[in-house]
Amino acid sequence: MKKEHTRLIETLSKEMAEGNLAIFAGAGFSQGAGFVNWKTLLKPIADELDLDIDKETDLVALAQYHSNANGANRSKLDQMLVTEFSAKVKLTDNHKILARLPIQTYWTTNYDKLIETALENNEKVADVKHTVKQLATTKPKRDAVVYKMHGDVEHASEAVLIRDDYERYHVKMQPYITALSGDLIAKTFLFLGFSFTDPNLDYILSRVRIQYAKHQRQHYCILRKVSQGKDEDQAEFEYKVRKEELFKQELLRFGIKAVYVDDFSEITAILQEIEHRHKRKTIFISGAAHDYSPWTEAESERFVYKLSKAISKDQYRVISGFGLGIGSAVISGVIEQTIMNGHRLDSDQLILRPFPQSQSGERPLKDLWTEYRRDMLAHAGIAIFLFGNKLNQDGDVVLSNGMREEFDLAVAGGVFVIPVGITGSISADLWKEVMATYDETKYEYGKKITPLLQELGAEGTDLTQAHNVILNLLPLI
Repeated sequence: MKKEHTRLIETLSKEMAEGNLAIFAGAGFSQGAGFVNWKTLLKPIADELDLDIDKETDLVALAQYHSNANGANRSKLDQMLVTEFSAKVKLTDNHKILARLPIQTYWTTNYDKLIETALENNEKVADVKHTVKQLATTKPKRDAVVYKMHGDVEHASEAVLIRDDYERYHVKMQPYITALSGDLIAKTFLFLGFSFTDPNLDYILSRVRIQYAKHQRQHYCILRKVSQGKDEDQAEFEYKVRKEELFKQELLRFGIKAVYVDDFSEITAILQEIEHRHKRKTIFISGAAHDYSPWTEAESERFVYKLSKAISKDQYRVISGFGLGIGSAVISGVIEQTIMNGHRLDSDQLILRPFPQSQSGERPLKDLWTEYRRDMLAHAGIAIFLFGNKLNQDGDVVLSNGMREEFDLAVAGGVFVIPVGITGSISADLWKEVMATYDETKYEYGKKITPLLQELGAEGTDLTQAHNVILNLLPLI
């Protein structure tokens, strides 16, 4: 990955972790889902006016011309919005990734419902605002606010579409300007699919720039770098390159740093890496023990307690299913570390998911447990496996099939698995599988990770050494 992209990922990851990252999505962000661009949308309008859509650059003016030609009647334009942006399309990978991330603020000039749909599909409550009145109300238990500053497809007659709408915007929609100005001051924005030709955004950015001058917050946008067409003249290409550089400098005037990609697929790679880094800060601890051999119960519980406490101290979030003989020690470690630091325990430190133990609903308990495990692992980037045995109905100690399933789900979901082989039971088997399949070339610090993984199952490694190995391993993943 290019250094420029890596620096962007590091910056955005930090801002997101601190709750400061906001997204501004333009028309290009929805195009990947299959929606038409503005030129395609307005081509029938241009044809009606005997204009060539390929020669028109001011599409807002084109929409206004059509309204003028029809006595200020824009019903055809409204119907086109409903027809084109109500179509069922598949969410893009970019929409899905952003919805999984802890981003609380979205702004968009798009009329479609892709952002809120992606959030809802991820079981998040989206508080959508497309009218001034909605700004004064708050949806209970919302996870994210989606500001649709140009309206919504289901209310096409109120959408900002023609020049008249843009000219009246600063009066009719003044609260939106105030809200966006506040977010531009308080949050770090990532602009995606935006061409920066929107007069409303230009108006707002100008006023924020004037008010804060050189002290304005740094924002970022991702744009595709100009490329030379197959039959394009060299002089024309060089002209485009010069204009691109000038545009880049103009964006800096507004506090927006442009990061360029050669292909739009690189945007997905950048977002995937941000998600990857975010999930690596959440650790799923899988464990169950009736028999702690080759260690004593006291040694084992102390090991789990100290490990959980140290993980929490290093700012990792812990997820646990309250496994037999393990869960209590996990909770104790995280809680003690949190209280010692004077913090309040919440989902930023610990997520507990005790498994339902009796059949009360319509779904079979086994199926419910599988979905439960899949949901827990969806939040994690690393999974640690400890011990792994239980008593069966005959009173015999057997390997934990639940931990086996958690391991398989973790591997399938791209979670980095760390079985602590020296704890025995199924963790020993899982450690052997990992060592047989581990490919150090897939990881930046793969060669440093290898000996640490080996030590976790090596003969002679004790619990104290395993504790230190895990803490050294986590930052390398």
